[in-house]
Amino acid sequence: MSGALRHLNREDLGRIPGDPTGFLRSLGGPCAIHLVGRDASRTRAVSTLLHGNEPSGFLAAHRWLRDERMPAVDTLLVIANVEAALAEPGFHYRMLPGRQDLNRCFAGPFDSPEGQLALGILDALAHGPPEAVIDVHNNTGHNPPYGVGIEPTPEALRLVALFGTRYVWSHLSLGALTEVLPDVPGITVEVGRSGDARANEIAHAGLVAFLERDDLFARDAEEPDVQVLMRPMRVCLQPGARLAIADTADPEADLTILTDLDRHNFERVEPGTPIGFVRGDAWPLVLVDEDGSDRASDHFNVEDGVLRTNCPMIPIMITTDPVAAASDCLFYVVHEGPGSNLLR
Repeated sequence: MSGALRHLNREDLGRIPGDPTGFLRSLGGPCAIHLVGRDASRTRAVSTLLHGNEPSGFLAAHRWLRDERMPAVDTLLVIANVEAALAEPGFHYRMLPGRQDLNRCFAGPFDSPEGQLALGILDALAHGPPEAVIDVHNNTGHNPPYGVGIEPTPEALRLVALFGTRYVWSHLSLGALTEVLPDVPGITVEVGRSGDARANEIAHAGLVAFLERDDLFARDAEEPDVQVLMRPMRVCLQPGARLAIADTADPEADLTILTDLDRHNFERVEPGTPIGFVRGDAWPLVLVDEDGSDRASDHFNVEDGVLRTNCPMIPIMITTDPVAAASDCLFYVVHEGPGSNLLR
């Protein structure tokens, strides 16, 4: 990955190829595309492909550019992890093997290629500053569309409503882009599973609204309410534990997760719900709350080799991809927030 962020204007792009991969290749690396809007006094920003295997935001941007539409305001369109996205077989790698996760680099240090690219993106965003930022992602499991942010302000909730009806109010500091922009209304948007045509359509419809609405924060009478979920806690493997995804216990794995576990995403599950199978007596999970305490044993128990929930909970972002689970986390546990309505 080149640490340099190329700055392009729309005219630099020429005729947009119909093939998204061909267009991505033509960019020559990570870039920030500057688009002139109807109102040059304001700016918005969109980030795509921070993870190379999460293409829906990029595909939506490619489609929008091909349609030769004009944004309501000046816009900065960031297409980030081009190298990982283009690595064969294409849109397969979150980040290249042995490299850093770009969306964990925005809080520094900035002394790696990924850190330098993150710093370049932040520098580009500082020239504005934007009135709103969205960072578009996919999941590796089946999820409805939702947004994640650091505060459920009316502005953040209205950004979420362009894509879905759920907002995760996060206290976590992981080094993600929208965590380090506290003074700008911004959300991370998860539009659904990578490779899912519906996720691509959700990304496109939301992007069109974000780019073309004159007033992003005016409430539409038909706009649905947004459910607020709060205090996400990461459920991770114990260091060195081996994971498998199967419907029966894998004798070589410390933890075997059920293949259809992601059907529970954003669903309230009751105590006793099976999660998977544990080998031997080793405890396979870590669940750290906002105070830094490991609360895995409060939320899960093992009986006769079966891992089950120990209390009511709402799991989100369950992944059935063992690589993603090992490198990041298995899923998050959230709680229902104090209210679910957009502030009127």
